[in-house]
Amino acid sequence: MPSKWNLGSIGLKTATLLGFLFIHIPILIIIMYAFSTDEKTFQFPLPGFTTKWFGVAWERNDIWDAITLSSQVALISTIIAIILGTLACLAVYRSQFFGKEVISFLVILPIALPGIVTGISLRSAMSLFGIPFSTWTIVIAHATFCIVTVYNNVLARLRRSSHSMVEASMDLGANPWQTFRYVIMPNIATALLAGGMLSFALSFDEVIVTTFTAGQQSTVPIWMLTEFIRPRQRPVTNVVAVFVILVTTIPILAAYYLTKEDDGRKK
Repeated sequence: MPSKWNLGSIGLKTATLLGFLFIHIPILIIIMYAFSTDEKTFQFPLPGFTTKWFGVAWERNDIWDAITLSSQVALISTIIAIILGTLACLAVYRSQFFGKEVISFLVILPIALPGIVTGISLRSAMSLFGIPFSTWTIVIAHATFCIVTVYNNVLARLRRSSHSMVEASMDLGANPWQTFRYVIMPNIATALLAGGMLSFALSFDEVIVTTFTAGQQSTVPIWMLTEFIRPRQRPVTNVVAVFVILVTTIPILAAYYLTKEDDGRKK
C-alpha cells in the first residue's frame, strides 16, 4: 500500500510540474526574446542579449498613448465596478425576494459568457442606441465584467462575516450610513481592494471585448496585436508584453495575499 501511494504522489507531482511548465514556459520565452539582438525571427539559442529594445519602446509615443489609454480605462472601470459591485452585493446579501437567484446570475453572466459573445452584444447595443465608439464605450464594456470580480469578493466576505455586528450597531442607534461606514466597510475593505486590483488587471489586458467596442482607439493589447504581425516590431512588442505581464501580475499577487492574510486573521 505505501508503494502505491508513493507512485500516486510522484505521478501527481509530475503532472503538476508539467502543467506548470506548459503554462509558464511561453511567458518565459516572451521575456527572454525581449532581450534578444535578433530583430525579425525567434532564433534559439539567442544570438545575443541586449536591452536596447527597452530604450526603443520608451521613446515610442504610440506605445505611451496605448498605455495611457489602457490605464485610464482600467482605472475608471475599476472605480465604477467597486461602486456598482458593492451596491449590488449589499442589495442581494441577506435579502429574500422573488428572483434573487436570477439577479445574482445576471450579475455574473458577463464574465461567464465567452468574450466574443459579450463583445458582439455590447457592440450591437451601442450601435442600436447610436452611441459613438470612444474611450467611454470601452469603459462601459470593461465595467460589465469588472463588476463581477468586486461582487464576488465582497459577497464572499460578507458571507464569512457575522451579521450580529450590524444588528448590534442598529440596536445602539446607528443609522444605516453609520453602520456601513463603521461596521460593514472595515469588514469588506480588503475584499474591495482585492476586487479592485483584479478588476484593474482584467481591464488592462482585455482584448476581445475591447476589439468590438474601441472604434479607432488603441489600447495596449490591441496595439500588440497590430504590431506583432510586423516582423521588425516583434522585439518591441515583446518588451511591451513584459510590461503587461508586470502590470497584471502584481495586482493579482497583491489581491491574493490580501485575501489570504485576511482569511488567516478570520480563523
